Amino acid sequence: MFFSLLPRHAVVAASLSLLAAASLPACQTRAVEGEPVNGVAADGAAAKPAVIDSAQIRAQVARRDSLLADSIMKKSGQLPGAILPGKRIVAFYGNIRSKGMGILGREPKEQMFRKFEKVLAEWRAADPSRGVQPALHNVTITAQGTPGKDGKWRLMNSNATIEEVISWAKEHNCILFLDVQPGHSTLQVELPKLEKYLKDPIIHLGIDPEFSLSTMPGVRPNQRIGTLDAKDVNFTVSFLARIVSENKLPPKVLTVHRFTRKMISNYKNIKLDPRVQIVMHMDGHGDPTLKKDSYQHYIVNEPVQYTGFKLFYEYDARPKPHHIMTPQEVIALNPSPLYIQYQ
Repeated sequence: MFFSLLPRHAVVAASLSLLAAASLPACQTRAVEGEPVNGVAADGAAAKPAVIDSAQIRAQVARRDSLLADSIMKKSGQLPGAILPGKRIVAFYGNIRSKGMGILGREPKEQMFRKFEKVLAEWRAADPSRGVQPALHNVTITAQGTPGKDGKWRLMNSNATIEEVISWAKEHNCILFLDVQPGHSTLQVELPKLEKYLKDPIIHLGIDPEFSLSTMPGVRPNQRIGTLDAKDVNFTVSFLARIVSENKLPPKVLTVHRFTRKMISNYKNIKLDPRVQIVMHMDGHGDPTLKKDSYQHYIVNEPVQYTGFKLFYEYDARPKPHHIMTPQEVIALNPSPLYIQYQ
């Protein structure tokens, strides 16, 4: 494919070759002043080995890959394998080990998937011009009501749970989002824990500012709404872009939940990368008028790239006559959301 990073040993080997080409041939017998010959300095002392700045080399290769991705994007309008905007992603959200976090996990597996198939059929019928990409969205690092041993107020699913939800996704031809609620930890600390899973082309990522509290000492999850800055989103984009390049993957989709202005600061500083498709996702519940207003104020008025919209089975339809918005109502929003999530 394209823009693949060299393996570390190849990067170092290439650098050594460049260094060797820049030095004198091994058979040279007359030293240039101050330069070593055959491993011996001009003053007779042993020559010091060349210092290779591996971090700088990796940064140069990453920049090369980014420029190449930009070039392909400009020529074709899309990187191969990109999901958006060709398809609309429709996801069931929750945690397969919890009945209280969403439809994913609330109902028995097969019953849940029967419901999901009906929802997918509704979306296909509502917009025949655009394909539907089914997705599961599993909260994988979850904010907790207790601090835990390290005081970070979050807990990661076991490897067995993650592998199980991956198997669910593959059985039903879904992509999978691993969602991160960092609590009093940070994305910089938590995301590397998921890297081995993100090497799978069907696995994507979600980050939740509501439960990002590292800048709010002493605040427990659910006491206040958390926040992330553009620099946190940019870190996440760079993290995913590197995984895409190193593993020759199609672009990753990144969902960023949002239902207040303060949940994302400095949105204008968020940097786009063709290897990562950013969805700013309207995550609020309520009656249709309130949801439309939230979408306008926090997603449309502060645009980044693509948009998403959440529908709540438990909260949106109460009290009557409120109702869960239909696919037709959501599609009619401007811009029309390309990521739809049911909780």
